[in-house]
Amino acid sequence: PQDDDEAARLYRKAADQGDTLSQYLLAICHEEGRGVPRDEKEAARWFRLAADQGDADAQLKLGLLLQLGGDGVPHDHAEPARYFRLSADQGEMEAQAQLGLLLRFGGDDDVSKDLAESARWFRLAADQADRCEVSAQMMLGRMLLGDVPDDAREPEDLRAGAKLLARAAQSVAPQYASARLDALEALRRHADKREVVWACCIG
Repeated sequence: PQDDDEAARLYRKAADQGDTLSQYLLAICHEEGRGVPRDEKEAARWFRLAADQGDADAQLKLGLLLQLGGDGVPHDHAEPARYFRLSADQGEMEAQAQLGLLLRFGGDDDVSKDLAESARWFRLAADQADRCEVSAQMMLGRMLLGDVPDDAREPEDLRAGAKLLARAAQSVAPQYASARLDALEALRRHADKREVVWACCIG
């Protein structure tokens, strides 16, 4: 559409002058093919410029692109961990969760597994989850119940995870039907745990 073309042109003009928000928005245009050809390599370039100026959203998006790899974007673990941490340190919930996952499983030789640190980032993300959409609540609830291993789990993790899943399961919005079912299934799998029953029944 013509509006997308004009928006991309204006973003490019400001981005070339170093405007961080415009660099981020131009990267989104390239990532989604809005007003410019879809080009993940170019998206990564503009995300990186914004990320290196300290933009937490750009740091998260660049981390995700580098983690997945794509057309012209090499798959990597070390750089995503670095950018997730930069974003997470600024309080970005999804970056905290992504960093928690990366540390939970490790990244080949690039990122060492660190279960205690992984659990810490999951907890920080969960602390913000009451302000997040249903799918994010479901994701974090499952992480706290299933992805925090027993030797790194604290008693509150089960209760916090169950609370998030119960909250997600109560959503009536049709766009979250899949997340609601996933939340219910996760609660069912952990129904033998006292903390989960307590959180669901008492809140």
